[in-house]
Amino acid sequence: MEDLNEIIEQIGSLLNERNYYSIKELLKESEPADLSIILEEFPQKLATLFRLLPKDLAAEVFVEMETDSQESLLTLLTDSEMKEVMNELYIDDTVDIIEEMPANVVKRMLNNSDVETRKIINDILKYPTDSAGSLMTTEYVSLDEDITVEDALKRIRRTGVDKETIYTCYVTKPDRTLLGYITAKKLLLSDENMVISDIMETNVIFVNTHEDKEVVAKEMSKYDLLAIPVVDNENRLVGIITVDDAIDVIEEEATEDIEKMAAIIPSDKPYLATSPFEIWKNRIPWLILLMLTSTFTSQIITSFESKLASCVILTAFIPMIMGSGGNAGGQTSVTIIRGLATEEISLKDVFRILFKELRVSVLCGAVLGIATFLKMLLIDNLLLRNSEVTVNIAAVVSFTLIITIIVAKLVGCLLPLFAKRLGLDPAVMASPFITTIVDALSLLIYLGIAGALIPGLN
Repeated sequence: MEDLNEIIEQIGSLLNERNYYSIKELLKESEPADLSIILEEFPQKLATLFRLLPKDLAAEVFVEMETDSQESLLTLLTDSEMKEVMNELYIDDTVDIIEEMPANVVKRMLNNSDVETRKIINDILKYPTDSAGSLMTTEYVSLDEDITVEDALKRIRRTGVDKETIYTCYVTKPDRTLLGYITAKKLLLSDENMVISDIMETNVIFVNTHEDKEVVAKEMSKYDLLAIPVVDNENRLVGIITVDDAIDVIEEEATEDIEKMAAIIPSDKPYLATSPFEIWKNRIPWLILLMLTSTFTSQIITSFESKLASCVILTAFIPMIMGSGGNAGGQTSVTIIRGLATEEISLKDVFRILFKELRVSVLCGAVLGIATFLKMLLIDNLLLRNSEVTVNIAAVVSFTLIITIIVAKLVGCLLPLFAKRLGLDPAVMASPFITTIVDALSLLIYLGIAGALIPGLN
């Protein structure tokens, strides 16, 4: 990033000097992802800098830009410049951009596309947003099963320049029924006279156009695929999804899960591009819900008010017990949610999970309970000379902590599994929600144990 900052400073100086030739040479040496960051640092000169890039590089940089920058740039480009950019874009990237643009910009983009491209774009846009069909590109290499390796290589050389990937080629019938695939490596290492049907792989991993894109990304990750074919209900090849798109999906889903786990309604916009009102709108519903559910905690404390008044020292340890319970439940819930997301665990593992978390919670609870007991007697009682912290009080707090940790961890593992069983996203059962439940339970446990072990509290 330090080198990038230096380049940005250099470009700023060169812009002041109007030395566009040097800027052009400097930009050509950078990667598209870095160039998008560089160009976005100069919003007033965005179009000027973009026009200095070679056509093929300009298209790659355009894809890497934030949506707001893309929209600004498209409004500044002439129709002929827009057409040049769109001609260099892959279909799937074009569709992604169109989905984010306002209607007037979309109209211009489609008007500057050729008839065939416009038809393909419209076909892809008909698929559900989260489906494989909406993610795929139609720019792949297809081969006939009865041609030779020599003919296949000629076809790749002739058509491959416009394809998103040529490493994996797909073998189809004339009606596009998927038969198999063959890699460019195997083609290059095979005898030129061999027939494709004799050397192709027939065990093809593929997905349907309506498959959820998160499932597609997991399949590609599981089998280490660079691309995966997408077929319709009649097993006809209609497109492919490449690994770069799968990575984007994984990143989006991870971000969405993190937002849900933090009690935020997921947003598809970057943080800096989201207005304060939109951020407020995404956060306030959960904050209101959690606030209202927290009133149960207040009601519990109110109902035991007279008992707490007779032993005020008990109230000093309520935050510690509630906080420890919430933290313990949050640890477990995050682990289970992540395991469900990566399919490392499933609903059938519920008893194994419970048994494991029970053992973990007993160990954690015992250590925390003993540490609390010693801390209260050695520090609170002896060092700070707080006479109200007696052995009996320390025992109540420590024993409560042990039980609370056990309960919190069991709740933390059961709620995400329960959500999964109901068909809900387990991420909604993360820390904030579990903490609210555990707070109420820990208070009931604490006051119950105190009532049983402290004479005169009942």
